[in-house]
Amino acid sequence: MLRPTEDDNTDFIHRRQREQRRFYARRPKKIGDVLAELITARGYGRIQASCNLQAAWQAAAGEALTRFTRVGQIRRGQLEITVANSAVLQELTFQKHRILAELAQSLSDTNLRGLRFRMGAIT
Repeated sequence: MLRPTEDDNTDFIHRRQREQRRFYARRPKKIGDVLAELITARGYGRIQASCNLQAAWQAAAGEALTRFTRVGQIRRGQLEITVANSAVLQELTFQKHRILAELAQSLSDTNLRGLRFRMGAIT
């Protein structure tokens, strides 16, 4: 009668693990996981976040000022706003605290701590 050796045991363990990986790899994925991967891969989440940010900026700054501004990205808690001219930049500086409070209220899920204005071309 043959007795199993140590090599036979490790070989059996490796074959079993390989079969388990193949079996579990064939399992169907949850639809929520598939959709999350798709949204991440296509960048739809960023597009939606950008649209939400633009809408919140328009509501907080008002129509008169948003015509001369372009919303950028949030970097390190600072929302970057590109401004067309120095007069609008000065007016936004005066209203900075009010606008920031309104943005923080409407964008409660983001970590917005400040506004950064810079001159640039608005397209």
